[in-house]
Amino acid sequence: MGYHRYWVAEHHGMTGLAGSSPEVLIGSIAGATRRLRVGSGGVMLTHYAPLKVAESFCVLASLHPGRIDLGVGRAPGSDHLTAAALARGGARTALENYPNQIQELVHLVDDTLPADSPIQGVRATPRPEEPPEVWILASSPDSAAFAAHFGLPLGWADFIAQVDGAPIVDAYRRQFQPSPGCPEPRVLVCASAVVADTDAEADAIVAAVRAWRAAGLRGPIPAAPSGSTSARVAVQPGRRSIANGSPTRVADRLRQLVDGFGAEELMVVTICHDHEARVHSYELLAAEFGLATGAVEEAG
Repeated sequence: MGYHRYWVAEHHGMTGLAGSSPEVLIGSIAGATRRLRVGSGGVMLTHYAPLKVAESFCVLASLHPGRIDLGVGRAPGSDHLTAAALARGGARTALENYPNQIQELVHLVDDTLPADSPIQGVRATPRPEEPPEVWILASSPDSAAFAAHFGLPLGWADFIAQVDGAPIVDAYRRQFQPSPGCPEPRVLVCASAVVADTDAEADAIVAAVRAWRAAGLRGPIPAAPSGSTSARVAVQPGRRSIANGSPTRVADRLRQLVDGFGAEELMVVTICHDHEARVHSYELLAAEFGLATGAVEEAG
């Protein structure tokens, strides 16, 4: 289809979403493609030791050179009970320690631990020819500020953000401190989009997704909302809308979003009940944006 990246998320205990282990999905997707960059959007770093994350992604980068992205975030990706189970009775890493986790992860990925590091001498192995590219995922000012401080590219999750992201992204650019791997600020903005042949078809798909959200993200995504759920779906304050409709209608909205952020890259997330509808949405959007024809990925 001509897309440049494909990222998978980390969600636990949600039967409507498949991504509880992004590193496993990344290996499968990268193995079935040849050119596509594949990554996490993202690993919820507060659940894990940075060394283990670095090792997993160094393995992936060794198997698929120059194609692995490591997006990290700090949301639990689960309810509190599941988060506690992931910690095996211990405590999930405190959010205030998240910046230290980022710094340690970057040093381990790049094999640049400083002499005064408490784990100096530890190495994330194997050492790939090209390490995975670390991204900070953000939907709040704090995470965007961390990306600026550590000189890392920013993935702005506009589809879940509860605030206007444009001023936050502007601040990221102003405060950005260049790093060896990222000498200039880079912004990827991610929006929720559903494209169909007609506006009516897209509206029906989105109605089902909104019904699923209104039901608390429980169970599989329904094919169509019930009448009782539809009334609840209409009022969802604080949630970003889904860009849905025919290709031209959606592309216009997405171009406005990119222009508003001045983003270097656009990513879309498409959640719907039917796999074929999701693939068709990506196909229609690729054609509308004029992505490279004949660029369908094949197994190597």
